[in-house]
Amino acid sequence: MGTFLQDLCYGFRMLLKNPGFTLIAVLALALGIGANTAIFSVVNAVLLRPLPFDNPERIVTAWGRHADGGERRIVVSYPDFLDWRDQTQTLEHLAAFNTAGALLGGGDEPAAISGTVASADLLPLLNVKPVLGRSFTREEDQPGAAPVIVIGYDLWQRRFNADPGIVGKEIMLSGRSATVLGVLPQGFKFPLYTSRTEFLQPLAPAVTEFLDRRSAYFLHVVGRVKEGVTLKQAEIEMRAIGERIEQQYPDEGFRLGATVVPLHEDVVGNVRSSLLVLLGAVGFVLLIACANVANLLLARASARHKEIAIRRALGAGRLRVLRQLLTESILLSLVGGGLGLLIAMWGVDLLIAASPLNVPRLKDVGLDARVLGFTLMISALTGIVFGLAPAVQASKIDLNDALKEGSRGSTEGLARNRMRGLLVISEIALSLVLLVGAGLLIKSFMRLRAVDPGFNSRNVLTTTLSVSKVKYPEVEQQKQVFRESLQRLGELPGVDSVGLVNPLPLSGNSSTVTFTIEGRAEAAPGKQPSSNRRQISPDYFRAMGIPLLKGRALSESDVKDSPPVVVVNETFARRFFPGEEAIGKRIILGADPLQNPNPPPHEIVGIVGDVHHEGLETEAGPEYYVSYQQSPTRRMDLVVRTLSDNPSGMVASVRNAIKQVDREQYVPTIELMDDLLAESLAVRRFNMLLLGIFAALALVLAAVGIYGVMSYSVTQRTHEIGIRIALGAQSRDVIKMVVGQGMTLALIGV
Repeated sequence: MGTFLQDLCYGFRMLLKNPGFTLIAVLALALGIGANTAIFSVVNAVLLRPLPFDNPERIVTAWGRHADGGERRIVVSYPDFLDWRDQTQTLEHLAAFNTAGALLGGGDEPAAISGTVASADLLPLLNVKPVLGRSFTREEDQPGAAPVIVIGYDLWQRRFNADPGIVGKEIMLSGRSATVLGVLPQGFKFPLYTSRTEFLQPLAPAVTEFLDRRSAYFLHVVGRVKEGVTLKQAEIEMRAIGERIEQQYPDEGFRLGATVVPLHEDVVGNVRSSLLVLLGAVGFVLLIACANVANLLLARASARHKEIAIRRALGAGRLRVLRQLLTESILLSLVGGGLGLLIAMWGVDLLIAASPLNVPRLKDVGLDARVLGFTLMISALTGIVFGLAPAVQASKIDLNDALKEGSRGSTEGLARNRMRGLLVISEIALSLVLLVGAGLLIKSFMRLRAVDPGFNSRNVLTTTLSVSKVKYPEVEQQKQVFRESLQRLGELPGVDSVGLVNPLPLSGNSSTVTFTIEGRAEAAPGKQPSSNRRQISPDYFRAMGIPLLKGRALSESDVKDSPPVVVVNETFARRFFPGEEAIGKRIILGADPLQNPNPPPHEIVGIVGDVHHEGLETEAGPEYYVSYQQSPTRRMDLVVRTLSDNPSGMVASVRNAIKQVDREQYVPTIELMDDLLAESLAVRRFNMLLLGIFAALALVLAAVGIYGVMSYSVTQRTHEIGIRIALGAQSRDVIKMVVGQGMTLALIGV
């Protein structure tokens, strides 16, 4: 122990004795360790940290599978969920849910809150108990049951002043009175990709119009695997149940079987590969920093040859010298790690601020015990990695040679610099890998930016309008709200055109419906053609700048009692009517058991350009557009094309026009369509930015490494260069020799 403390004190003195060397080495290591710690903190929070539930490894997500046998996961219908829940023997709980919004009354202005509608088994499945009161039961999760609600902890604190007597009270929710049953625990959030869960309500009363519609796919399903049951057994059973449902209802839907995946994998699956690539990239940066510091230590060890030789001559063994030099290296790396931790704390804040909003669990990122342990471990390993080679080489010195006066410097040549050259080659190779990767990401991103989305997002505002079913129970009343909203918005000064659509492009939502083509043989169950469906208002194409290629658009005359018509996109016409004229053909849309069990044929009256609804990187699929007056819905996305180059200045006017139709109408954030388009590229932009920064840092470190090696090499060869000049060599010959040596290292690295 005494010897170790002696080594430690001497190491400190040596670092303080060479402040320039220490500063450069510590900064290089701090950058590498700090970047690694920052990225690892994200990886730890998103990928490694278990979900905040009891036995999270047993919680799974159940998805429907497409009939084509592919792995594409789809949401399920309420009747399918009930069959799954009643027939499963491998899952002890099964719950369906969807996100929801509501207007909370009781103040001067109704407050918009976001939450979840779920079946009664959700909280027991997660083993979560309210901090006050209770959750709702299966009896309260039935159509026609009295409205009840479990409110979130933050909402309880913020809106109800943490009133302990809140349980049993009535609150106004979207125009209806609901009884508060309990308060959720602090920090509870489900699903995990949402920013917050301010309330939880029973599912069945909220979706009464879909309870018997087996072809209405809109629910997410989670379950808890029973003790002793494997994931494979659960999936086999769920697929068997799905196949039985398909055989029992052959004319409804297009799913076949089911797939079961761990909830953790389902939450982080989309970002796992990106985070691991970034972790690998910063690992390269750290290796380059290590190589740089190793080069510095090799040069420093050469300068300390005489000191080490004297130590050896006075009786210090090779192992003792090796330990002393390794102690100095580890000490250097720990100082660099401490500074790197400070850089990481700053870097994590920057990462959170710059990262896309759809990265799951991002708010959980922080420097916990695991991250601190990682930093300590990587600092110690770094010290050993970059310190071992210089220490071994320094401990191998020839005492007779080293103790001769003037021996150092005159005999240093390329052979003695081989280790340093090898490190520089490695730095260049690693930095080139990062540069190529960053270059490919940039090229991919620029190509993606150049993709035509199929619409013109410039000067377009968008928001969501959801008509209250309580206030407007009749379909005609709901349509009238939309018509009046369109009329008032269209009369605003500075508005070019207004449209409604459900769902909005790039919203992440879609509605897929099967259909048959009139005059063709009906396909077997599960093999029917399918297409995405969009419900729109007549002026939607103009408002979004979607080109009409042939025929006509939907018009104000396409109402409930007029012949049903559709407009299809170019891909729909090309795929289902190859070599034929699509206009005039008629398609029979999937039956709706509640609203329209025997749908009439819809005539194709127009063809419009393709729109990348799912994202610019996704190919446009077949889509058809129907009038919201012939296919009504309570929720529509509003698009307003303005004449102004500053559409944000019209946000207040748009909100006021909507409020003039219904003062209690909730209007969420009004956004720019340009911003939604930018958000669809946010993940790619973020990855490109980070990898570009790491590549640039690696390039700088590699350049510094080349400079350091060549500078040291020239210093060691001063005597040789002097002789060359004395024998007639010109300056350009010396420069050519030195630059050639550097270029040789660079080219080998490349």
